[in-house]
Amino acid sequence: MLADYIENKPVIETKRLLLRPLNKDDIDDLKEWMPDPSMYTYWGKGLSKAEKDPRLLFEKKEKAVKSFHLGIALKESDKVIGDIYVYLIENDRMACIAFRISRKYQGKGYAKESVSAMTKFCFENTQLQRIWTQVDVRNIPSWKVLEKCGYTREGSIRQGKMVNTWCDYYIYAILKEDLEQR
Repeated sequence: MLADYIENKPVIETKRLLLRPLNKDDIDDLKEWMPDPSMYTYWGKGLSKAEKDPRLLFEKKEKAVKSFHLGIALKESDKVIGDIYVYLIENDRMACIAFRISRKYQGKGYAKESVSAMTKFCFENTQLQRIWTQVDVRNIPSWKVLEKCGYTREGSIRQGKMVNTWCDYYIYAILKEDLEQR
């Protein structure tokens, strides 16, 4: 149940990764990639103050919410190389997913491993039936990751607003039943 994770966020283990809550010990890792402007080319918005200075992420007490924001950490070293979100949860049935990996660690399958694990976790441990996202059409690596994870391109929006950016973007989604059939 989603309610089970309001206070205690999950830790999801894969072959090479841990998807886990971020903490103050991760600040140095976050400083390596989070302020990199190239991380925001297709993110839909520019850097926030906290992304420019990751210490700010830990200044406020985190609100108890159903959504997940987990760090993507290498299992062998616990180094945080990216993050993954499940948010915009509607009626405990549908949610949006977003992910990003440090440029230094892109192209090694970590995004696919993270998205697959988070998707499976959500469908097996919560009431979610549908997970969707928006991807800038120019962000070919991200939409390829989604397709490898079983997400379906449901359509495209021309010159729509994706977060704070006007661009052409695809809508991808996966249903619980899609994953069960794979």
